Amino acid sequence: MSMVEDMIPILSLRQADTPELAEALGQSFRDYGFAVVRDHGMDEALIIQAWRLAEAFFALPDDTKRRYHVPGGAGQRGYTPFAQEIAKGASASDLKEFWHIGREADPDGSLPGGMPENIWPHEIPAFQICFTRLYTEFERVGALLLGAIAIHLGLDRTWFDDPTHQGNSILRLLHYPPLAPDAPAGAVRAGAHEDINLITLLLGAEEAGLQLLRRDGRWMDIRPPEGALVVNIGDMLQRLTNDALPSTTHRVINPPEERRTISRYSMPFFLHLRPDFIIDPLPQCVSTDNPARYAPISANDYLKERLREIGLLSAD
Repeated sequence: MSMVEDMIPILSLRQADTPELAEALGQSFRDYGFAVVRDHGMDEALIIQAWRLAEAFFALPDDTKRRYHVPGGAGQRGYTPFAQEIAKGASASDLKEFWHIGREADPDGSLPGGMPENIWPHEIPAFQICFTRLYTEFERVGALLLGAIAIHLGLDRTWFDDPTHQGNSILRLLHYPPLAPDAPAGAVRAGAHEDINLITLLLGAEEAGLQLLRRDGRWMDIRPPEGALVVNIGDMLQRLTNDALPSTTHRVINPPEERRTISRYSMPFFLHLRPDFIIDPLPQCVSTDNPARYAPISANDYLKERLREIGLLSAD
């Protein structure tokens, strides 16, 4: 498949809650499955600190990092070692390692839907405070984007508030190490895949490598301005909208020769539904010409199904 030069429109969240943003965002999603959003209002100093702390964690010795790997935990919290995740249908594991942060417990110590508690690296004291705050910032911006999506779908702006309340959202800190000369044949930083969740909000796509697969079958580079968010539709929203808002295949390719000794970092926030929410196509997205394509399934059951496909959850 060939490459194509194109640009996803850059949208401003200063227009949040307006029909204009809802229309522009919806059109970008229908055209590309992706949108690029600036003026999101996330604390710049907090983001700078987050990059510094993520780099500090991934620079720790491998044995130290592996202390935070949770066997049998499906990679949902803590550390997932290098080359453990594999894209559905791929022949080689992704050339990446990552750390997952989820929802913090309520003041009474409870977590909904059996979500695991967060774990934190003792070697980096500021880690917990920084990333707990950043998680909250991602949730705030995600709610604004879901409000615009709801308007685009003809729903009330607050429609997603209940389905995502206490949702199983995850903040992932991603490290793609320098490319090793002995990397397995066919291995790439992130194989072609679609995301599982409702929408993904991504910081760090300025470093080249992220590509989406256009509707015409050609790969397209995503080049956001510095500090902007790249937002994409996940499979849960595709199911919910009966393919009206399609999830788009994307990947992270290996760098050119001159960049192979340089690490790549990114921070995607996977915005999820609450575990007990039943994903069933919206009535306004079902018609005689477009009958329901998906059977109802709980968000938790669908998540487990997909985690098995990518090798993070045992098939047992």
